[in-house]
Amino acid sequence: MAKTGGKGLSLARRLYTSRTLGLALGLLCVSAAMYSLNPSPWVWGLMVINGVLWPHLAYQWARRSKVPYHAEHRNLLVDAFLGGFWVAAMQFNPLPTATTISMMAMNNVAIGGMRFLLAGSAAQILGIGVGLVIFTPAFIPQTSPLQLYACLPLLTLYPLALGWICFRQAHTLGRHKRELLALSRTDSLTGLLNHGTWKDQLEIEFQRCQRQEQGGAIALIDIDHFKTINDTYGHVAGDIVLRQLSKMLKQNLRTADVAGRYGGDEFCVILPDLPLHNAAVVMDALRDRFATLGYEQNPALKVSLSIGLAAFDPAHTDATLWLNDADQALYEAKTTGRNRVICGGADKPRRELLDSV
Repeated sequence: MAKTGGKGLSLARRLYTSRTLGLALGLLCVSAAMYSLNPSPWVWGLMVINGVLWPHLAYQWARRSKVPYHAEHRNLLVDAFLGGFWVAAMQFNPLPTATTISMMAMNNVAIGGMRFLLAGSAAQILGIGVGLVIFTPAFIPQTSPLQLYACLPLLTLYPLALGWICFRQAHTLGRHKRELLALSRTDSLTGLLNHGTWKDQLEIEFQRCQRQEQGGAIALIDIDHFKTINDTYGHVAGDIVLRQLSKMLKQNLRTADVAGRYGGDEFCVILPDLPLHNAAVVMDALRDRFATLGYEQNPALKVSLSIGLAAFDPAHTDATLWLNDADQALYEAKTTGRNRVICGGADKPRRELLDSV
């Protein structure tokens, strides 16, 4: 119900603007067509109510309704009914009639597509029927110059306004879609790519390396004894450590590098076109800087990283094998004392151990 209410209020606000402008311009068009017919005072009064007061009444009706979305759709049917009524009252004067019907059809299509166009058309036909009962059925085959000029503002300004409203709505929806896509691709705590998105990027990088016959490296990073940090200092402190590492990754990696949170206390990085030795230097510098961080809330908190690196291997047929090389290197880093970088890959016949000094 809350979603429907928010959607309905948003629709009501958008239609309030377009309805106010459209009916004001429509009042000018209908008044010019009715003037030569010498209508009764009550007809003039009804025109003023429809053209000036009704937009505000319709908005308040929708805003105060339990389901604003449904109330606004009823308002649109009332608009269509009254449009049909004025078509009959104008005795089907060609240009004012065509202007009224086409502007309302355009509005109904913009709001609800073909389905609402049909519903609005039915309401218009009903309004024409009521108008024929009240007014003497007649047809005026000619449109005067005054009536022509009175229709021009509605024919020019209203489509422009409706188009602008539709453009803004499409722009807003596009922005929301991009924001939702970004949220679905990133980890909420660190702001880095999430597990699935990073692996998708790894597959893309693997295929690029195969296609261009160029190398690169990937790194898996583990925060040493992270469970102990959570148990000793609390999960808030653990979250601070995770965010601090993600911040360092964003600040110290190249624009082309792709960092993500692999899960829990593990992070992952793609380092395109970077030889394994250079990647090891970058990762060891990251490890060293991270180990020297001070945490104001917990001065006693000490942190370190174990990092496994793997170079692209042209012999691999799948990106998973590349990732497995990095995982094996990380396992070796964790089982040989932690706080170190272990390298492995096709361009290293043996593993290279970079110990902390």
